[in-house]
Amino acid sequence: MIIVYHKNNKIVEVQAEQEIVNFAQSTIAETIFEIAAKYPDNLMVWCHIDFKSNLNFMAFDTIFHHRKIIATYNPGLKSFLSDSIGYVEESPFIKINKKVSYPTWQMSSCVGGVHTSVLLALNGKIKIDADFDYFLNSLAKLTMEKGLFCYSEPTLLTTVSVNSKENKKSLFTLFRFVKQHYRTRWVFLLFLNLFLYQRKLAVFPLISSLFYSKRKIQSDLLDQIEVQSTRNIFSTETIDVIIPTIGRKKYLYDVLRDLSVQSHLPKNVIIVEQNPNLESISELDYLQNESWPFKIKHTFTHQAGACNARNLALAQVESEWVFLNDDDNRFGVKLIEDTLEKCTKFGATVVNNCYLKLNEKKESDIENQASIFGSGNCFMTSALLDKVSFRMGFEFGYAEDTDFGMQLRNLGSDVLYFPTPEILHLSAPIGGFRTKPVLAWKDDIVQPKPSPTVMLCKQLHLTKEQINGYKTVLFFKFYKVQTIKNPIRYFKNFKKQWKQSLNWSNELINK
Repeated sequence: MIIVYHKNNKIVEVQAEQEIVNFAQSTIAETIFEIAAKYPDNLMVWCHIDFKSNLNFMAFDTIFHHRKIIATYNPGLKSFLSDSIGYVEESPFIKINKKVSYPTWQMSSCVGGVHTSVLLALNGKIKIDADFDYFLNSLAKLTMEKGLFCYSEPTLLTTVSVNSKENKKSLFTLFRFVKQHYRTRWVFLLFLNLFLYQRKLAVFPLISSLFYSKRKIQSDLLDQIEVQSTRNIFSTETIDVIIPTIGRKKYLYDVLRDLSVQSHLPKNVIIVEQNPNLESISELDYLQNESWPFKIKHTFTHQAGACNARNLALAQVESEWVFLNDDDNRFGVKLIEDTLEKCTKFGATVVNNCYLKLNEKKESDIENQASIFGSGNCFMTSALLDKVSFRMGFEFGYAEDTDFGMQLRNLGSDVLYFPTPEILHLSAPIGGFRTKPVLAWKDDIVQPKPSPTVMLCKQLHLTKEQINGYKTVLFFKFYKVQTIKNPIRYFKNFKKQWKQSLNWSNELINK
């Protein structure tokens, strides 16, 4: 282990294997690359000198359980780039829960670490910045989707007292970062949002940012780094499968056939069949008429709704792991076996497999931290089920998957994306909302925009800046497709619709 202590963007001491190491008086970023070359198979830790006595050495093996992890912690209330970065990015990685291990590219120089093999892979491929915080944020932002797993990690320190002092960076730094890591249009949207919501006229930061070019790195830079987690995530390797279904008898049969030939068989397959017709009975005769190599738990209910159905199924899970499946999926014989093997490799407790529709192209072939969550292609440890559920306020709406994923992240369980094995989603034309539900706001004179369930999810999980940034983008997108073309009339109507959505989301929040 190498430990670099620093202050005011200057290194003051370097320890390697309990010995003091001489170092050149260059930037912190340059120095850690130089040290990594001398110690190519070590953990590189940096720490502000003020936190030296608080380093939690006992936790390092647990935190850095494989080589492709970078973890830092900022005890301050504000991030390096300030909350205004939310005007630009709507992902789960902006609003950090500092009480748990939380996925984010927002890194800190206060305390952190990364394996030297990562630094060696990036040496000469990534820009060096004199400001160590800027360098770390840039590195993580560029490499997160390339397979570096980035976390805010409170257990890096033995005691954590949140510092209310703000590490304020200028708007020039914020605009520069946005220009170098996002599409150019986002600097103009940032400028607009700062004016609309904070009455800041950031003309010079905007102009200055236009002289910077976007930063890019190769997709395969980290491919040669071996990953093998030291976490023990299994004891029995048993798994149950849950499937909510409505009106998809044939498709569900195909799903069961795929499960019946798995090289790693599930212990239970839990089916919740819905039919809102009070006179109806189950149509799934093959559950009893055929022999299956697993136990089938079948619940029939007249209460329609995916949230309720999934909750009923999750309450019946007995095994160590659970596969949240859908009734129109198809997959290969080694789906469960290969997925659980990869969970062991990465030390993952929640994963989403690649979930493609017919003829859809895969966007990424790299295991990374998912920015979304899907309830039809998820493997997770059942130990988490006591603490999460599908909120009934989202029933018959949208964003229940996003909310469920955010509940998991806020428990300290990252959601990983596995490009293989794949699950094919047929998007069957029947089922789903066959009997269209009557939404509470259906007859409102002013129809809510966005959908109240979408607004609910954003209120629960996004920052104020992220919500306002979304509002601005929605304003422009919706203008193209609605009937009111007078800009002033449209603006007034949009405000009413937004307010209506807020009112309804506040009604849904306690469901």
